[in-house]
Amino acid sequence: MEKENSKDFMEEKTFTYLALGDSYTIGESVDEKDRYPNQTVKLLKANELEFEKPTIIAKTGWTTDELTKGINDAGIAGKTYDLVTLLIGVNNQFRGRSLENYESEFRTLLQDAIIFAKGNPNSVVVISIPDWGVTPFAVNRGSDQEKIAKEIDEFNAAKKSIAEQMNVHYIDITEEYREIGALPQMVVSDNLHPSALVYERWAKKIEQVIFEKMDF
Repeated sequence: MEKENSKDFMEEKTFTYLALGDSYTIGESVDEKDRYPNQTVKLLKANELEFEKPTIIAKTGWTTDELTKGINDAGIAGKTYDLVTLLIGVNNQFRGRSLENYESEFRTLLQDAIIFAKGNPNSVVVISIPDWGVTPFAVNRGSDQEKIAKEIDEFNAAKKSIAEQMNVHYIDITEEYREIGALPQMVVSDNLHPSALVYERWAKKIEQVIFEKMDF
């Protein structure tokens, strides 16, 4: 008698993932497969959690208000996803926008992210802003690294507070990035944006949150 394959009786589900952000999410100057959302999906698949190719709404240079416009222009209103990540804010700091403005616009974005996650805060991951001041790009242009670090910390503190208020997951990648962001292998050719090796670390942190704290 032929042995029955138990997989024939299992309903296999493929999950969906929406990644919202800026250059760090779109992966400036890295291959599509090396973006952290794509690396996250690959890691999850290796652990038998199947996700579709991530839907990424992000563009290099985007601030919070520009991400909101990008979401509106993407035609995803009314759609929902099993996982949503949000990483935005570095360009608000870079352009000298106020912390108060960031708090207001980030709060709205996070509320939208939760709606996209079927109203479930447990399916949303907020990622802290990396400190671009440590990069060779910042050093070569004579940037005030202490000022950048202070402002990034203030933006991240606001971001973390709002994330906690809304009961979503918060991942701190900033402190580790300050240790590795200046290394040659950790930046792409512009000496500013992260390499695939950095995104791999972020993907592993997201994977850990998914398996330890989410219900899939």
